Amino acid sequence: MAQILVVDDEIGIRELLSEILEDEGHHIWLAENATAARRLRAEKRPDLVLLDIWMPDTDGISLLKEWGASGLLTMPVVMMSGHGTIDTAVEATRHGAVEFLEKPIALQKLLATVKKALKHDAQTVKPPLTLDALAKLPLLKDLKKRLEQAAKSAPVLLLKGGAGAIADICARTLQAPHAPWLDLAAESGPLTQERLQQSSGGILFVPDLAVLGKLQQMNLAFALERLEKYKLQLVVACHKPLQSLLEAGWDAALVARLGEVWVALPQLSAHADEVPEIAGLLLSHLMERGEAPARHFSSAALNALRMHRWSADGWGELQGAVKNLALTALEEEISAEDVAGLLHTTDGEAASTPLEPLFSQPLREARDAFEKLYFEHVLRQEGGNMTRVSERSGVERTHLYRKLKQLGVSTGKRGGEG
Repeated sequence: MAQILVVDDEIGIRELLSEILEDEGHHIWLAENATAARRLRAEKRPDLVLLDIWMPDTDGISLLKEWGASGLLTMPVVMMSGHGTIDTAVEATRHGAVEFLEKPIALQKLLATVKKALKHDAQTVKPPLTLDALAKLPLLKDLKKRLEQAAKSAPVLLLKGGAGAIADICARTLQAPHAPWLDLAAESGPLTQERLQQSSGGILFVPDLAVLGKLQQMNLAFALERLEKYKLQLVVACHKPLQSLLEAGWDAALVARLGEVWVALPQLSAHADEVPEIAGLLLSHLMERGEAPARHFSSAALNALRMHRWSADGWGELQGAVKNLALTALEEEISAEDVAGLLHTTDGEAASTPLEPLFSQPLREARDAFEKLYFEHVLRQEGGNMTRVSERSGVERTHLYRKLKQLGVSTGKRGGEG
């Protein structure tokens, strides 16, 4: 039978509903307020939530909206309300609630509503991945704010320096609930006004401008002229400089229009310390959607992900890695060996700089040894270019030379000092 979370600040109602539903064979979790509901929802992942509207800390509708905005509304929710709040309960259905129960709750009505809610099509409560699911991280919380602020006044928004998975996540973040979505890169024929009208009020998206052919470029120009008419938001991404589009034969006026307002996307390779938390959030998202079994990362696995050298499309690579690890790991805990096997790091460069010996050293010596490994690694990657090493490490160039000398790291006789 189902796992049901009952959220109500009245102990009598909680106990009554628990007794009735347990008699029906369900497993019941009880929460007296929104704080407890958040915790139990995260820990138990119930199949159904019965949620009271009026609670002392956070009201039920606010909690419902919160779950919906953060991608956590992956189970049906039935609102419960007293006599003067039915209008409010009906309003809640527009924010994702599937049914509502009026207090006092009749036995047969309760059982019928629970049965109906448990049959609710799960597809209607599986939103796409957006920055809302990753907004615990300051880096991505700020990115979300910049995107929303730019989109308010600009019908055309360029996502600069990124494409693919991260571009899709950003564009989905700007998509209103149930609004249309049209990927112009997937259109193989001429775009028509009828097609745009069907997408009215939605998002037009191009995951990477660099891959568009001539026909798709014409479709893009056609859509640009009609954004206001159909209340469309155009979001395009490009991982290359726009100059490369001109060199490839793009119309200069079209490129200029696309590049008027942009938001620079963060490169995952420049935010290695954020990778463990991002990976954990991506894993939680997969489990919430029922796309992966219960899994969690070991500390060593998270460290292996942090140390991996991510590609230009690091966001897509990380997202794919997390999904593969969740589906192929043999144990509930994903290990460092699982990560190494997937990313093939055991035969690569990561294997040549083992960290295990550092853990047996005093902190000061371990830190110096790690810094030496770090700068030797970055120097190799950047071909000894000290300007790029300085930019990548965040160490001012004058201090960088002193730091390398102190650590005993030789810059050698290198070209391209920049």
